[in-house]
Amino acid sequence: MPSRTDVPASSPDSPTASPSTGAPEGPPQAPARPVTREHHGHARVDEYDWLREKDSPEVLGHLEAENAWTEARTAHLAGLRETIFEEIKGRTLETDLSVPTRHRGYWYYGRSFEGREYGATCRVRVTDPHDWTPPAPSDVEPGQPALPGEELLLDLDELAEGHDFFSLGGSSISPDTTLLAYSTDTVGDERYTLRIKDLTTGELRADVIEGVLGGATWDREGDNLYYATVDDTWRPDKIWRHRLGTSQEDDELVHHETDPKYWTGVGRTRSDRFLVMVIGSKLTSEYRYLDAEDPEAGWQVFSARQEGLEYSLDHAVIGGRDTFLVMHNGTGPDFELATAPVSPTPPDGWTPLIPHDSAVRLEDVDAFATHLVVHQRSEGLTQLRILQLDAEGVGEDYLVEFDDEVYTIGAGGSPAFEQPTVRLGYTTMRTPSSVYDYDVRTRRLALRKQAPVLGGYSRDDYEEHRLWATAPDGEQVPISLVVRKDARAFGPVPVLLYGYGAYEASMDPYFSIARLSLLDRGGAFAIAHVRGGGEMGRRWYDEGKMAHKQHSFDDFIASARHLREQGWASSVVAEGGSAGGLLMGAVLNQAPDLFDGVAAAVPFVDNLTTMLDSTLPLTVTEYDEWGNPEGDQEAYEWISAYAPYDNITAQDYPPILAETSLHDTRVLYVEPAKWVARLRAVAGADVLLRTEMSAGHGGVSGRYQAWHDRAFSLSWILDRLGLTAAGANARD
Repeated sequence: MPSRTDVPASSPDSPTASPSTGAPEGPPQAPARPVTREHHGHARVDEYDWLREKDSPEVLGHLEAENAWTEARTAHLAGLRETIFEEIKGRTLETDLSVPTRHRGYWYYGRSFEGREYGATCRVRVTDPHDWTPPAPSDVEPGQPALPGEELLLDLDELAEGHDFFSLGGSSISPDTTLLAYSTDTVGDERYTLRIKDLTTGELRADVIEGVLGGATWDREGDNLYYATVDDTWRPDKIWRHRLGTSQEDDELVHHETDPKYWTGVGRTRSDRFLVMVIGSKLTSEYRYLDAEDPEAGWQVFSARQEGLEYSLDHAVIGGRDTFLVMHNGTGPDFELATAPVSPTPPDGWTPLIPHDSAVRLEDVDAFATHLVVHQRSEGLTQLRILQLDAEGVGEDYLVEFDDEVYTIGAGGSPAFEQPTVRLGYTTMRTPSSVYDYDVRTRRLALRKQAPVLGGYSRDDYEEHRLWATAPDGEQVPISLVVRKDARAFGPVPVLLYGYGAYEASMDPYFSIARLSLLDRGGAFAIAHVRGGGEMGRRWYDEGKMAHKQHSFDDFIASARHLREQGWASSVVAEGGSAGGLLMGAVLNQAPDLFDGVAAAVPFVDNLTTMLDSTLPLTVTEYDEWGNPEGDQEAYEWISAYAPYDNITAQDYPPILAETSLHDTRVLYVEPAKWVARLRAVAGADVLLRTEMSAGHGGVSGRYQAWHDRAFSLSWILDRLGLTAAGANARD
C-alpha cells in the first residue's frame, strides 16, 4: 500500500504538517491543471482530470494526504468510533448458524465464529427424506460441529488469509454433490478466479479459470461448467463452457454479445431441465435455452429481442405439462405473468396467467413442483403471492400476509424444486431479519429463526411509520421512518435521511443492528423512496431517469422539508451511496441549507464525464438509464443541468464526508476525488475524503472491518446530528 512518503517532497498536494504533532494543518490542495473539452458546442473545463492516473505516485500521494487530513479532522471522534464498534459487536451473536437449506440429500448452511471475519459453509446429510423441517442445533460452539455429521465445505477465513481484501463470488455444488465450484476475488475489482474442490478428498482439482464474473453454473450431468467473462468496459459479453479436467484455453465460447448495449449471463432452472442464457439491456431481453433432455438441439432462442420488450424465462410443470413461465412487459409497464410452450415462441403465443395490473408491479416468479411464488409490490410494499398447483393446473391464488404497517418480505430462493414449503424472509425497521417456512397447503407460518440482537433489545421500544411528502409536481413520495418511542417525547429529533433513486432498485425497509447506535442516542432513521427507484412500480422508475432525473432530487428535497416542517426532524443529515451518492451531490448543489451534513459513499458525482466516455466501465450499457450525452445533445444538456461535479458553485455547503475505494470498477475513485477538490477550491467547503486503498465498490471485506468502517461513518454522522453522547436516548 502506498504511503504518504511516496509523495514527492515538492508535491503541491503535501499538506503542511504541525511541527509538534505531525498532523496536517490544512486540507490537501489539489493543483488545478485545466483540460478543456467541447461537446455539442459547449466547452467544459476540468481542472482535476489528472487525478484519474491511478498508478501515479502523485495521485496515490494525494489520496493518502486526503486520508491523513480526514483522520486528523475526525481524531476527536476516535473514542466514539470505538464505542460504536463495540456496540455493534456487543449486540451481535458472533458464533452463529444460518437456517439450513435442503438440496439433493443435504442440508446446507453458513457458520460464523467469534473473532473470525468470514466464517464457513457447511452441510449435513438429510436423515429423513420426508421431513422438510430444518435441523436446529441446541447450541453452537466454536471449534465444534454445529450439527451431527457436519462437513466443512469452505473455510472462508482460510481462503482470505494473507489478503487485504477477500470476496466469495459464488459457489455451486455439482449435481452428484461431490464437487464444489467456487470463485474468489482478492483485489476488489470483481474479477474472480474459479476453482473446483473435490468434496470426497478435500483437494482442489487442477481446473483454474481466471477473470470470471461471479460464479459458475453446472450442466445437469456435472461434466461442464458455464461462466461469464467481461470486456474492457466491465460488460459481461461472453459465455463459456468449461469441460472438467481441461485448461481454460480449451474452453468453448458459447456466445459473444457484440452489441455494446447488451450484457449476458447464464443459469439453470430450478427443475434442472434447462440451462438458460439471458442477453439484456436496460430495456430489452432475449433468452436462449438448452434442453438437457434434447442437448443435440443446441441452444435455442426462445423469443428474439424486440426493442423495449423485457421478459424473463423459467420452467414449470403445470397440470402435468412442461411449461415456460414468461414474465414480460408486452401488455403493460408493470408486467404480466404468462405461460408458453416449451419451444421457441414469439409474444403472440404467450397466454396470460396473471394479467397486467397497473396497481401491482410483478417482479419475479419462482417455480416449484407444487406451487409458484410470485414476487410483487403494491402501494410501495413488497408482497409474496402463492399460486398452488394441482393435477388440473393452477389452483388457489393468495398473498402471504403480515400485520406491520411498513415491512419487507421476500422468498429465499430455495434450490429444491420438490420443496413443499416456501422459505421466506421478513423484516421491518424495528423487527430483526426473520426466516419462516410457509406451508402452502395449510397457510401456516413456522418461524425458523429471528436474527438475535444481544443486550436486551425489544422491538416494542421503537415505532415505525410510513409518511408522505409532497413533491413540487404534486407527487406523493413515501418515507419510511423508525425512532425510539421515548425520543419523540422531546419533540422533533435529529434524523438521518437515506436515499438512492436509480436503476429501479427499491430501498425497502430493513432492520440494522448498527442503526441502533443512532436510535438509542435519540435520533431517527428515514428512507426517502424517491423516483428512480422501483418502490411504486415501473412508473416510479421511468419518472426518475433520463430527462426526468430531476424528480429524484425534487423528491429527496421534499422529503427533507417534510420531516422538518411536520415536526419530525430538528436536524437532517443525508446519506447515499453509488447512484445515491449522485443524489447527494445534486441535492447539495440545489438545497444545501436543508442539510446539517451529507455522507456520500462511492458517489457517482462526475456522471457527465463518465457518460461521455464509452470506454469506461458500464457507460454504454447505461445509456438507457442516464442518456448518451456524447451522441445526443439533448441528453448532454439534461445531464449537465444537474451533474454534481459540474454544478458546484460558490455557496455555503454543509460539512461533507465522501468515502471511496481505490479498486472500485463501478464508480471510479477519481469521481469523488475530483468532486472534493472542486468543492474545496470553488466553495471552500468543509469536505473530507476517505479512500480505502485495498477495496472495491462494496468497501472493505470481513465483518469486523465492515463494522469499523460503519463506525467511522456513523460517528461522523452522529457528530453532525449532535448525538455523540453514549447511552439509550441520550437527549434526556
